[in-house]
Amino acid sequence: MSQLYDCTHMSPEALKTEMAFDLKNDAATRAFGARLSAYLNAGDTLCLTGDLGAGKTTLSRGLIRSLSPKTTEVPSPTYTLLQTYSAPDFDIWHFDLYRLKTPSEIWELGMEDAIYDGLTLIEWPEQMGNLLPDGTLDIDIRFAGAGRKALLSLTPAWKARLHDL
Repeated sequence: MSQLYDCTHMSPEALKTEMAFDLKNDAATRAFGARLSAYLNAGDTLCLTGDLGAGKTTLSRGLIRSLSPKTTEVPSPTYTLLQTYSAPDFDIWHFDLYRLKTPSEIWELGMEDAIYDGLTLIEWPEQMGNLLPDGTLDIDIRFAGAGRKALLSLTPAWKARLHDL
């Protein structure tokens, strides 16, 4: 006889699992971004965390160039807060929220359109406070010796999608 368990009391964080990837240099970080791009769709939101210089923008460059091959330059959105790119199936919105003063400023940048209509990459997502959408793919990039380590925190839905990444 099988037994049913009520998981409604568990937080979404309790249901997450992690995948780890070693990235030995910038080229490997861009290649990982390109590999990840094959699994992404309009409406997806990726939250990129990590120290300054850890590789959030480098991973984003690989991902964006893979989805938008005509794009030659992918500058960091640190000063502009937002860069947008056209891919064949959807737009890519790349936010860097490091300089955001209050979470509500995000709406002035068009975040709502990005979340529903495009692929959204958010560096420094903690600046949004509780305004982050549900179901994000969280990627923490950490220094690991001379290289980096990407830690993906996966909801059950992301785990199913990325099982063969």
